[in-house]
Amino acid sequence: MLQCITSITDLQRPAPGRASDTAMSAPLLNPPQRAAIHYIDGPLLVLAGAGSGKTRVITYKIAHLIRECGIPARNIAAITFTNKAAREMLERVGKLMSSTELRGITVSTFHSLGMHMLRQEATHLGYKPQFSILDAYDAGKIISDILGTTSKDELRKVQSQISLWKNDLKTADECLLSAQDQWESICAKTYLAYQDTLTAYQAMDFDDLIRLPVQLLRDNPDVLLKWQGKLRYMLLDEYQDTNTCQYQLVKLLCGVRGQFTAVGDDDQSIYAWRGANMENLRLLQQDFPALKVIKLEQNYRSTARILRAANSVIANNPKLFEKQLWSELGLGEPIHVVQCKDEEHEAEAVVQRLLAHKFEHRAAFKDYAILYRGNYQARIFEQALRNQRIPYQMAGGQSFFDKPEIKDVIAYLRLITNPDDDPAFIRAVTTPKRGVGATTLEKLGGWAGQYAKSLFAAAHDAGLRVQLQNAQLEPLEQFCNFINNLQYRATREDAGPLALEMLQAIGYEAWLYDSEDSPRIAETKWKNVLDMVAWLAKKGSEDGKNLIELTQTIALITMLEGRDEGEVDAVKMSTLHASKGLEYPHVFLVGCEEGILPHSESVENGMIEEERRLMYVGITRAQRSLALTYCVKRRRAGEWLFVEPSRFIAEIDAADLRHFGKPSAEPIVSKSEGKSRLANLSAMLAGKDKTLDQG
Repeated sequence: MLQCITSITDLQRPAPGRASDTAMSAPLLNPPQRAAIHYIDGPLLVLAGAGSGKTRVITYKIAHLIRECGIPARNIAAITFTNKAAREMLERVGKLMSSTELRGITVSTFHSLGMHMLRQEATHLGYKPQFSILDAYDAGKIISDILGTTSKDELRKVQSQISLWKNDLKTADECLLSAQDQWESICAKTYLAYQDTLTAYQAMDFDDLIRLPVQLLRDNPDVLLKWQGKLRYMLLDEYQDTNTCQYQLVKLLCGVRGQFTAVGDDDQSIYAWRGANMENLRLLQQDFPALKVIKLEQNYRSTARILRAANSVIANNPKLFEKQLWSELGLGEPIHVVQCKDEEHEAEAVVQRLLAHKFEHRAAFKDYAILYRGNYQARIFEQALRNQRIPYQMAGGQSFFDKPEIKDVIAYLRLITNPDDDPAFIRAVTTPKRGVGATTLEKLGGWAGQYAKSLFAAAHDAGLRVQLQNAQLEPLEQFCNFINNLQYRATREDAGPLALEMLQAIGYEAWLYDSEDSPRIAETKWKNVLDMVAWLAKKGSEDGKNLIELTQTIALITMLEGRDEGEVDAVKMSTLHASKGLEYPHVFLVGCEEGILPHSESVENGMIEEERRLMYVGITRAQRSLALTYCVKRRRAGEWLFVEPSRFIAEIDAADLRHFGKPSAEPIVSKSEGKSRLANLSAMLAGKDKTLDQG
């Protein structure tokens, strides 16, 4: 059992040699937050409602564990789901403590932790430390080859099923035996062939970064003891989003001691479709009988009316743990419910209301968010925003690392990291063209398949050389020698200069200008490539990483998120799923109709509770004002259908709602009225500015 002092004053003192820029200026912790930070006698579940300060609890607890409990930072791991959340957590704890005190701490995603473990223990699983990590695109190409189809819909479904099986720790053989129908049998056979291919390539996919560490810890008692000793205390963020595999990893690492704090909210579990398992909350109580539960119910984000609406909606779901969010931020405005004629009218009404509200309240565009159930809903709102020349920013835009020219460079880096990475081999050997044609690649692929080797290994076989003419063999040999040379130098030389030399050697800049339709496009792409080289140089220098280590880092970044976009003054547009964890002063939650929210498939599949949690997440994104919109009719498959407002609107207390657009309700501001109102507001503001100037 851990013993430590529990002085909040000590916790909030500035770190040695640093001014405290957060702790001293922030309000004191509330009693449940303080209790969660100080409880270290066993396993702890913190039920943290939306906006209740859960990140603050985690960061303060890290400081408490290090300063008052004497646990070295190197023995503490704080685990979350995105690189962005991990960075924010590290930045916030860095304001409480000095870098010396935090040296060696693990603040990372589940997948980064898994990759870190696998790098050190790969040989126990028959892998080499320089294994490849395949992104969804490359994994999809392998599955496409196995199935012999390019149908995106079919590939997506099979890939998703394999991912769900992996997240449930089911092997391909188990799935084959338990297949209920032809569809599951096809998926299981594909899974078996896919996994064999990954093993042959010395590659892992995203799901393997958790699945394989679980397998490793289960099968190797010595390795398990080593990692249990290294990670003496774990803090788990967004616990409700964990899947079966992630829970087993936590359970193995924590062992019977159960020295962990899990922070989550059962009301915000919205990822069942990708394997998140609500049952993990129940399992915690079962697997750790001494589990203590602390609830954080005070919300620091939203007005009382918004919270009342959220509470009344979620109250219709069965509860594992009862909780009620409350706030001291005042009653706030009623929630506006806007009935629109159709989707075009809905987009126009939202934009006009947004503009009118912005002028009245002197707000910025970045204070507004338009949230929707599915990406397909965004197009018509984008058009309406463009029509009014309103800047907007889409969540989940193309990542820097997903640009074709960057993926070309990454293919070379992946091949240097792991020569058995066949997708990287094919992309690199053909970009730019190096004299290795389709016929040569077909013969190479046939030989590699026959002898169960990677393309790179097969290229060195004497037997293959008999089948190729000198004109085919020579460019292939030159390419392999080039990669071998880079691989030797990658662990010995600085990453940035070596990457630039590689690009010059393959003539990538000239190839871009030759292959693009215009010099301007080529110039933009080459600039992106140079930015990539600069990033490699900077990260290599800052983190002390070589080209191979940086390549594995890139593989994770591309799968978890793209490059961070700076804060710009633009309306935020996002799906409800992507908005979780974020907050906005003013929110428009659109398409609140039966068939959209709740989604028709979810209703049919008995997933209405998850849809209700999605509505709850949407409502609790709003800080000061919330508008819910729905249409009377909507065009589907070229036909007009009359639709019903979402059942979730009816679950909100009528006293907290103000209706617009319905018969006997207040009218929606029409386009002409809106323009007139805006003109009057602009004139009024201009008049005020003129008066001030004269004064």
